[in-house]
Amino acid sequence: MAKSKLLKGDIVKVIAGSHKGESGPITWISKDKTRVSVQGIEVSKHQKPSQADTEGGIKQIPATIHISNVALVDPKKKDTATRVGYQINDGKKERFAKKSGQVIK
Repeated sequence: MAKSKLLKGDIVKVIAGSHKGESGPITWISKDKTRVSVQGIEVSKHQKPSQADTEGGIKQIPATIHISNVALVDPKKKDTATRVGYQINDGKKERFAKKSGQVIK
């Protein structure tokens, strides 16, 4: 299982792909830590009518994005993306933003 420095609830910015520049909180992370779902980013899906959904048509569903295509938004400079590092303060391991040095809660 791959290790990820991003957690559910972190505000991230999409840095590649058709949704580049959009940002929002992470709502879901896959079990193998390779894909994430970001709130507000959706794709169109064409669905045939079925017994469960008799309407069918074009539906908006939450998109999953590869984790390498998102970056954490710096908590100090709200518009810029940053990388995540770890530091130990008072015996506790904390995540921090590499650009501003601010601790990520």
